[in-house]
Amino acid sequence: MNARPRHLLVMAKQPRIGRVKTRLGAGIGAMEATRAYRVMLAETLNTLSRDPRWQTWVAVSGVHELNANVWPNNVHLVDQGTGDLGDRMQRMFDTLPIGPVVIIGSDIPHIAPADIADAFRLLGRHDAVFGPAPDGGYWLVGQSRRRTVLKLFDNVRWSSEHALSDTMANLDGAPAKLLRQLADVDDAASYRAWLRGE
Repeated sequence: MNARPRHLLVMAKQPRIGRVKTRLGAGIGAMEATRAYRVMLAETLNTLSRDPRWQTWVAVSGVHELNANVWPNNVHLVDQGTGDLGDRMQRMFDTLPIGPVVIIGSDIPHIAPADIADAFRLLGRHDAVFGPAPDGGYWLVGQSRRRTVLKLFDNVRWSSEHALSDTMANLDGAPAKLLRQLADVDDAASYRAWLRGE
């Protein structure tokens, strides 16, 4: 019996000045924040999209506005649609083709193919997987979608220290596992740490 296809989905934005990394931009300037976002997005896609163990998707707001030159040829583009982050991620879990789905952001510099492989491995025995972040959020969320698609994002306090715990409260007993902790680049301090290679 053939294994179900695996789907890695990267949540991204068109890398335009003033539309990406606005919190980071407040600390280092909008131009530098946009440059940093472009670099992180390119590194993420170049590192992960070449791996044959999964199909890579990029979910972008306003897919009809896309500049095709920004994205590698080996990724599939899909529109995030409307709503808050939870609405948009739930839409991806609900609509992507059959198989487990892992969703990540585009600003996690230390993410590696081994992290994604671990997530899919854990989804072989669990309904959900999370990659915790130091600030109480998470850099990865995945679902096996074997029996059903879980509704994970009701009443989540986004951009707070409660985001992961609120999301896990929606599991309603479904088995889940945690990956290693990783940080995203969201402010001037994390940006400087990234530049130092930390």
